[in-house]
Amino acid sequence: FDYQELLHNSTFCLVPRGRRLGSFRFLESLQQAACIPVLLSNGWELPFSDVIQWNQAVIEGDERLLLQVPSTVRAVGNERVLALRQRTQMLWEAYFSSVDKIVLTTLEIIKDRVFSHISRNKYMWNSLPGSNKSVSRKFFACLCAGVSPGQEFTAVINAVSPLVSQSQPIMKLLQVVSKSKYCSQIIILWNSEKPQPSRSKWPPMPVPLTVTDGRRKTTSRFLPQVAIETEAVLSLDEDTVLLTSEVNFAFLVWRSFPDRIVGYPPRSHFWDPLKRAWGYTSKWTNDYSIVLTGAAFYHRYYHHLFSHYLPQSLRTLVDRTSNCEDILMNFLVSAVTHLPPIKVAQRKQYKELPGVQGAKSVPWANPEHFNQRQECINTFASWFGYMPLVHSQFRLDPVLFKDQVSVLRKKYKDMERA
Repeated sequence: FDYQELLHNSTFCLVPRGRRLGSFRFLESLQQAACIPVLLSNGWELPFSDVIQWNQAVIEGDERLLLQVPSTVRAVGNERVLALRQRTQMLWEAYFSSVDKIVLTTLEIIKDRVFSHISRNKYMWNSLPGSNKSVSRKFFACLCAGVSPGQEFTAVINAVSPLVSQSQPIMKLLQVVSKSKYCSQIIILWNSEKPQPSRSKWPPMPVPLTVTDGRRKTTSRFLPQVAIETEAVLSLDEDTVLLTSEVNFAFLVWRSFPDRIVGYPPRSHFWDPLKRAWGYTSKWTNDYSIVLTGAAFYHRYYHHLFSHYLPQSLRTLVDRTSNCEDILMNFLVSAVTHLPPIKVAQRKQYKELPGVQGAKSVPWANPEHFNQRQECINTFASWFGYMPLVHSQFRLDPVLFKDQVSVLRKKYKDMERA
């Protein structure tokens, strides 16, 4: 028999003790395409057992009762076999597939012991995004199978300014978004200090309009709301300036890349060797690694991960500073996909509108706002244990967007005239 092929085609792999309690056969079985280790070494403590729940990945036998092993493994149901196999592959890929990962895992465990107040619990160590939850399996299975996402989206607009005029930017934004033939509904997340205005204050819409209380929490824009029935979410700030054609084009791009963030304003991170820390920049360059969620599409599944996978400490940081929620969402999506976001065409003539009377000054005008984002980058990277953001130079423009051809041939001709 070919030993490697035999391991590869096996459901269970026996792992008896070697010269000592441990054996190289343990990592060998983890590596071989989800072969479930059956441990036969009484008293052996598995690696990283203080954080890894090995009972969800291996079967422990008694080396004194070898004849019972066949009946033990035959009693394992198909669903548990699948769960065990998935868990072994997640653990192998996350912690054992290279010397670097083994060393980094060791250092992370030591750090958690020293700084116990910010340590990750066992759920975080054993449930990486997409690892073993039914919602994760369904989501990623559909993407891998090439199943096209739905043909409509839900717009979620974060409103922080009081409604004092019908000429405010949010009013124009509502008209622009509601005109999209792909828009299913609009949800206004009311995060203003002022009470919600009555329904009569909002303009009539061709699509359902819902105003919900955001409780003045920055992270509320990423809550997994029951009202969101579509797979696609269009996240918007109240002062976002877009055309309906821009919204339509970005949505069609997202349908081709439903696992990514697809949007307009790009930002980037970099390593500062002098400060020995990560930096954040808003300068327009060829490279980008972040697409701000003030105007971006993403899958609603990431609302679930944002609320249930990320630790409360990071969400509390975002709410306390009213900042960095967009960076944190980009960290999360890149950690799941190992891919960068996607930037789509944006009008060069974009200008920031003057502030609304009674509204707070724009946050990016405050130097402290930028300093907070620098700190967030490093705080998030510290929790993830590495820098998940990925740089990209990939941009998508509509066909014939800037070409000198007949206007009749241009599907998104309004974008060029703006």
